Amino acid sequence: MTVKIPKPGDLDPIETASRDEIEALQLERLKWSLNHAYANVPHYKKAFDEKGVHPDDLKTLADIAKFPFTGKKDLRDNYPFGMFAVPREQVSRIHASSGTTGKPTVVGYTTKDIDNWANLVARSIRAAGGRPGDTVHISYGYGLFTGGLGAHYGAERAGCTVIPMSGGQTEKQIQIIEDFKPSIIMVTPSYMLTILDEMERLGVRPDSTSLKVGIFGAEPWTEGTRESIERRAGIDAVDIYGLSEIMGPGVASECVESKDGPVIWEDFFYPEIIDPETGEVLPDGSEGELVFTTLTKEALPIIRYRTRDLTRLLPPTSRSMRRIGKITGRSDDMLIIRGVNLFPTQVEELIFRLPQLSAQYQLHIDKKGHLDTLAVHVELTPEAHGSTSDSAREQVAKELQHLIKTLIGVSASILVKNPFEIERTLVGKAKRVYDNRSK
Repeated sequence: MTVKIPKPGDLDPIETASRDEIEALQLERLKWSLNHAYANVPHYKKAFDEKGVHPDDLKTLADIAKFPFTGKKDLRDNYPFGMFAVPREQVSRIHASSGTTGKPTVVGYTTKDIDNWANLVARSIRAAGGRPGDTVHISYGYGLFTGGLGAHYGAERAGCTVIPMSGGQTEKQIQIIEDFKPSIIMVTPSYMLTILDEMERLGVRPDSTSLKVGIFGAEPWTEGTRESIERRAGIDAVDIYGLSEIMGPGVASECVESKDGPVIWEDFFYPEIIDPETGEVLPDGSEGELVFTTLTKEALPIIRYRTRDLTRLLPPTSRSMRRIGKITGRSDDMLIIRGVNLFPTQVEELIFRLPQLSAQYQLHIDKKGHLDTLAVHVELTPEAHGSTSDSAREQVAKELQHLIKTLIGVSASILVKNPFEIERTLVGKAKRVYDNRSK
């Protein structure tokens, strides 16, 4: 497969529309969404009334700042179906997030919602270079998680042949890739690294497979991860962004020709960046928390949802819609160690500076007396392991320790392990942080 750069005629008209056309459509749909939520969801009627706003108060796009935020707690407080805006009989499908930190957040879709979702994931696959007839290997988990089925319906809508592999069974994943010869894989970046590690362990050259494009999402990943995957697998690594509460995968997606941040499909979602502390709306280009309002969702309209993802809104490039920068972390995933704010992706970027180390790592936080301690577990690449002496291993640890102290400001102990000693993710997102301070 040769990755094809789409021509203007291949795109939906809105992808090349003027900014005025996009904003006019957004305003029309935003008015509908506010009225739909206010009239049909008791939570929103109460929240709007308490804030003293009404859908008719929206005269311009900037007026959305007058309306209250929605958080994950609101969805959990209305568990299971209290946030639905249509009768349950009109809900065609129900998904839910994991309930590891409490009740799961439940999301519903009408038939039209499902249709829009499929179209947007198909648009995302096309932006990544996919075309009708391509074979797509889907390693996102199927089930209540939106990843697998969201990718599946979108790939079929794009005219592709779908391999619904789901997660796990890594050796079988590799066998299917070798035998069925897919050109595209959709998977979390951390599990893609696991697949590449296992290929190398089995003597399979990752850059010899049929894969040409990887569409990676569901967790933050760095430019270092992209470079590592592209170098090892010989593919284009493209970022897809989504979250269940807003739709699932396909809220935004990178274009393969630029790979400069996911393009938000602004005809369906209205984005804002806010100060995570004050809630103040920030201008484009400012770092802050990403907020979304759905513009067409029937079953579950969401008004000003605080994603907790930290990023920036960037100007259009390959499409006429704005982009988001790489997710630098989540406001609720930020670690505070001895008074210093730290995001796991900051450590990941530093690990990639040392070619002797693989992309696998874990952060272990404990308490010694009254002080926090940070231990960073990393592992050598197979190539480095064969030629690294004990003294060289100690030197790598010192280099990483120095980088973390100098650039992040935290003292850390470094444990350099042998290849494949760090536990791999077999399904879904990698667990990078083990915070034992509250145990």
